[in-house]
Amino acid sequence: MNDKDLLRYGRHIMLPEIDFEGQEKLLAARVLIIGVGGLGSPVALYLAASGIGQIIIADHDKVELNNLQRQIAHDENGLGQSKVSSCANRMKQINSKINIVPLDVKLSGEQLLSQVAEVDIVVDCTDNLTTRFEINQACVTHNKWLVSAAAIRWEGQISVYHCGDKDSPCYHCCYGLGAGGSKEPEQNCSTSGVVSPVVGVMGSLQAIEVIKLILSQGDSLISRVLLFDALSMQWESMQLPKNPDCPVCGHIND
Repeated sequence: MNDKDLLRYGRHIMLPEIDFEGQEKLLAARVLIIGVGGLGSPVALYLAASGIGQIIIADHDKVELNNLQRQIAHDENGLGQSKVSSCANRMKQINSKINIVPLDVKLSGEQLLSQVAEVDIVVDCTDNLTTRFEINQACVTHNKWLVSAAAIRWEGQISVYHCGDKDSPCYHCCYGLGAGGSKEPEQNCSTSGVVSPVVGVMGSLQAIEVIKLILSQGDSLISRVLLFDALSMQWESMQLPKNPDCPVCGHIND
């Protein structure tokens, strides 16, 4: 780091949990953010500001007017642009020195597996179960940290998954059918609405968990879920058990 870097990241460096060595770890880290909408916007902006050295952002949608109520990486000038282009431009305005890789695609199949294999941490900011299950499978396959959050109406939740720990569940353990999952029709903010700051809160927490994992500091949300109710302004933490019969991760550490 040069003198400008020391000035830029000075508020990090003065923290004993980060210091000079920790900031170097952040600058060397590689993170994949899938989805740069309501959740992905604050994740991308805060990780860029924090100096994560390489950030891959993937999203196949374009910026629409109804996004602007909650997707703070985008603005009216970006209407009609790809979300990754809009988000990457904003990230570069915040921190031009980091490497930002925009992928204007819906990551799936071999392409998803390939991208997951190349990073340290995956951040799931998508809004449908099918995509979440596929991301989870890719993270289990490559033994990668997965930071996942969701928000709807006035509520949010966040957890961290990593199958390197034999007692840690994967996302499918907790939400797959037959493992506590629900057969109720899937709901998301497109069908049920969401208060805009709720996605900001949850996305910011995702960014915090990513930073903690890179630094190996604090207690991560692995094996537990943090629930947020904005109407009552209450938080609840619940343990997440591993499903030994999970078809995705049940075979690990046999």
